[in-house]
Parts: sequence; C-alpha cells; structure tokens
Amino acid sequence: MQKNIRNFCIISHIDHGKSTLADRFLEITETIPKEKMRAQFLDMMALERERGITIKMQPVRMVYKLNLKSYILNLIDTPGHVDFSYEVSRGLAAVEGAILLVDATKGIQAQTLYHLSEAKKQGLEIIPAVNKIDLWQADIDKTKKEIRKLLPGAGEIFEISAKLGTNVKELLKEIIKRVPPPKGDDKAPLRALIFDSQYDPYKGVIAFVKIVDGEIQPGEKIYFLRKKSLGIAKEIGYFKPEMAPSQRLKAGEIGYIVTGIKEPGQVRVGDTIGSFKLQTSNFKIQPLPGYKEPKPVVFASIYPENPDDFPKLQKALLELQLTDPAFNFEPEKKKAFGQGFNCSFLGNLHAEIVVERLRREFSLSLIVSRPQVVYKIVEKNGAFYFVSSAQDFPENLQDKEVQERWVRLEILTPQNFLGPVLTLLESLEGRHLGTEYLGEERLILIYETPLREIMRGFYDKLKGVSQGFASLNYELGDWRKSDLVKLEILIAREKEELFSQIVPKDKIFLEGKKLVQKLKTILPPQQFPVALQAKVGGKIIARETIRAKRKDVTAPLYGGDYTRKRKLLEKQKRGKKKLQEIGKVRIPAKVYLEMLKE
Repeated sequence: MQKNIRNFCIISHIDHGKSTLADRFLEITETIPKEKMRAQFLDMMALERERGITIKMQPVRMVYKLNLKSYILNLIDTPGHVDFSYEVSRGLAAVEGAILLVDATKGIQAQTLYHLSEAKKQGLEIIPAVNKIDLWQADIDKTKKEIRKLLPGAGEIFEISAKLGTNVKELLKEIIKRVPPPKGDDKAPLRALIFDSQYDPYKGVIAFVKIVDGEIQPGEKIYFLRKKSLGIAKEIGYFKPEMAPSQRLKAGEIGYIVTGIKEPGQVRVGDTIGSFKLQTSNFKIQPLPGYKEPKPVVFASIYPENPDDFPKLQKALLELQLTDPAFNFEPEKKKAFGQGFNCSFLGNLHAEIVVERLRREFSLSLIVSRPQVVYKIVEKNGAFYFVSSAQDFPENLQDKEVQERWVRLEILTPQNFLGPVLTLLESLEGRHLGTEYLGEERLILIYETPLREIMRGFYDKLKGVSQGFASLNYELGDWRKSDLVKLEILIAREKEELFSQIVPKDKIFLEGKKLVQKLKTILPPQQFPVALQAKVGGKIIARETIRAKRKDVTAPLYGGDYTRKRKLLEKQKRGKKKLQEIGKVRIPAKVYLEMLKE
C-alpha cells in the first residue's frame, strides 16, 4: 500500500501561485466536483481569502489514476510569509517531497531560499517549477538559471501556468515518478507524528497526524508520549479536504484522530502518539524527533475590553494555540486593565492575524498593546532578566545595562531597485556584511541590525521601495549593548500604559512626535479638548491636542441681542473647561488595533 502513497508540499513565496496550483491539482484528481470548486479552495479561513494569503497549513488527500494504478497523493498546503515559517517547517517534516514553485515575473525570493534550505536538510525530493509563463512580463530563462544555480542536479524544470493549467498534469505525474513513497512498517507498533491540531467544542482536540509506523483503528486507546496523557481514537479519517471518517489509518498515510480530550493543553504539536496497550507493557515506544520550538520575536499585551470576559479570552487563547503552536501566552495583570495576557508572536503580521482571529472566531472585544521585542537587563553583579513590555522596563537604569537582540538580515533585490533598497537599509541601525549575486540581475544584500528595526514596518517599506520585487529573510543573532529609554504616552494627563514603548535615546523626540500625531488622527474627539503628550522621565517632549466636539448651542435662537448668544457660548465654554478637569477619555478597541498595525 505504501508504494502507492506520495506525500508532498509546495514551497513558494506569497503571490507566486501556490494556492492556484493546489486548485488545479484538486481539479485534475477530481477531488472537488466542478460545481463546488472555487478559487483558492484550500484557504479555508475567511481571513485568508480577504487578505489573499495562506495563514494555516491545510492537508488534502487526492486519488489519481496513472497507468491503471491508483495513487494516494497527500498535499500539505503551507503559507509563504516569513511570519508563518513554523507552519512550513512542520509541513516539511510530514512529507517526502516538495515542489519548488517560482513566479517567472519575480524570480526566487529570500523566504523561498530559507524554506528550500530547510527542505534540503529534511532530505526531501525537490521538483522545481516556473509558474505564470502565460504573462507577457515572464522571464522564464532567467528564472530557470536562478533555480539551476540553487539546484544544480534538479533535473527537468517544469514551465507551468497554474492559472490556465498548462503542464500541471505533467507536473503531477512527475510527483508520482520522483517523490519516494513513505518509509514505515505496517507491522510495527503505532507511532504517529502530530503536525497540527484543532479544537472542536463537541469532539474535543483533533490531532492532524502522519502515521510513521503501524496502524490505528477507531476505538483504540492511545498514549501521548511526551505529555504522558491518555486518549481514545473516537474517530479517524482523511482530509478531502474536509474531514472524512475512515476505518483505518496505516503507515505512511496522513489523516486525523479525534482524541476525545477536552483540555487543549493535553495535546501538543510535535508529540508522538503510540499504543497505550504497548506503552503500559514492558515494551517502550520511542518518541519521534518532533519539531524545534519556535523563537518568538514580538510581544504584545492582550486584555478583554470587558473584564468579565477574561475566562472567555483564556479559553479562546488555549483553543487558538492548538491551531497555531508558534503563538504563546502567559497571564499578567495591570492596574488600569485588570487581568490579561502577555503574548508572543513570530512577527507583526502574525500578531495582527492572531488578534483578528480572536475578534472574529471568538467574538471578543480586545485591548491590545503595541508590539515590542524582548530586551535583556543586566545588573552590575552580572545577574540579568528579560522584559517584553515597556511597562516592565526599569525607570532608573543606573548600575544596569540594556541589551537587545540583533539579527542577520538578507535582502534579495533586482539590481534596478538597488538604490532605493540601499537608502532604506541606511535608515536602519546596523552595518553591511556582504553581497552575493543570484544570476546576472539580482543580488542578496546581507546586513546585521537590531531586531526592533525590522519589526517596525520594515517589510512593508521594503515592498514599497521595490514595487514588491524585493524580499527579506532574517535569523536571530547575539545580544548587544544598547542605549534605550522608556517613552510614555499621556492622554488627558493620564498615563496610557499600552501605548508606552522602548526607543533609542537619540530618537525620542522623533518617536514621541510620531506617536502623538498618529493618536491625534485615530482617537475620536471628545466633548472637551484632549491633550496628547509624550514623556521621557519627567520631561514632556511632544504634544498634540484633539479639539473638542462643538455643538451649536445658538442654533435655536433667532433675532435678538448678541449678548444672548454670548451668554450661551460662555456657558458652553465653562462646561467644557469643567469636563476637561474631571472628564475621562474612553479609548475604543479599534484604536489599539490601529496602533498595533503601526
């Protein structure tokens, strides 16, 4: 049976046509009936379809007949954005082959290089394909040269149009020919790798698994080797792409197991499922390697707008963590907001997506702080601790040293955008390490810079100056000393903790002015003037004022002496002054979200 199984994924950058190619596979294999087919079928979330990006990996089982033989093709559709690299890494560990899909109008991108190197480390069979050959601006020969440089012994490089279906059937046949069947023993004890999971309010935790050894049937008792917890396979099945129950999953197959476990924390991605019967005997099952834990780079505080929703938020975070194990959280408490959570993410887009999912999928109104990176505070005696929010940053840095994480940044850009890209890089704190050439017209710029510099909208700026043609990838480096201070924001003389941030000392005036100007544009006006102030230590360094909403109190008057109008206007003025002294500003949740995007 394993000889007829092919497990593979697609390595691709955003907008290179990965989801469209998956659509053509679904059509050719007749997995989805024509009347039910829609564009980007495997992008199941409404958020994915709105933004036009893949956020969650999605497995699908297809059956294809070739030369009178039926083959089971398990495709795991993965994201392409740098913030969702952990999704891709888990997908790569569950397959034996990968399609390297490159847009002929844009060429290889930096993030694709990273995913390609990870696929090589896994020892996957890589099949290269150049997409969008139907477009007039496609440079097929140049793109193939770039691929040849990266994969000298790649064999045939397919020229396809995922949109029109050109040569897609031939690519599918090549997958069957070149991707090796999974290794595994049907007769060995059960070992299944959990590569993803989700929560169902009625069924509990559903584990997405690849059966590495053995087989499983409904009703069997299962054991989670790392968590040391027990479950029951209440239902098993395949992805078509919706869940379809089955009576058996064998070695090499990809499917799901309804565990019957109601506590999300009992099941973790990367764990190994084994037979409970064998585990309790003298024979001990060895766990599979699993996955490296992702390193968070951005932190933000999340609080419920209504304090009574704290238990609901906690449950939502646990359920969301099942589908997104790169996201972590721990409880925290602030005087102004009550109980909430300090959450860690792999980037700004990752943070924005998680917040939006919490709002939509769990109907939560949230207060969210601006994203911050983590800093190391080193005491004079050598002891140190980490802070991930401006609220915890020490006011007095005497006898303390602040250190921050640096990264190795790789920018892949066409030569004709080299000038604007270099200008953007010069705005960063950091230095140029070197340049590598990829073909004749594209190069890789290697820089090192503080992590906070690329977490401040750098990705969007890079796309802007290069018209979308440049791309980036980064790797975490060492800790280095830095001169940073805490910048606080006051709204109507009240300190707003979630808007505070940590900034370089030489940029406090620029950052303070930018923050209060941004707040002025998005904070709704009140019945009284609202002062917006940026403060460092005891000194106000920037100020803006939101003018009061003004009602025309003289509108009902007609004719008469002007003093009547003057009296009404003076009364209104006194009322607004009193309001300014005692009034409080209520900040809508959408303001926090807008500041998060900033």
